[in-house]
Amino acid sequence: MNDGWHRALASATLAEGRAQHAEIAGLDILFVRIAGAVHALSNLCTHADACLHEGRIRGHRILCPLHGASFDARTGAVLGKPASIPLRRYGAKEQDGEVWVLLAPAAS
Repeated sequence: MNDGWHRALASATLAEGRAQHAEIAGLDILFVRIAGAVHALSNLCTHADACLHEGRIRGHRILCPLHGASFDARTGAVLGKPASIPLRRYGAKEQDGEVWVLLAPAAS
């Protein structure tokens, strides 16, 4: 841990357009790589608590496997119902071949 940052996973394990999750300090965090950038969000759908890493990534959209709600992987914003609450977003960075997450929510 470094100034609130936690090592999450190896950069090489997060492929473009794919989702991966990790439990860090008791939080289930979803990691996605979109256009080369890594993003970190809550892994639970705000509609029905389904695990989003089990869903699909289409472009920059995360699709919930349970009811099809969709979210912007870059911002956490709701893009499709039945969800109406955005996902919590966290700071994410890559350094020395590792993905790091800042557990305080990132500013929107």
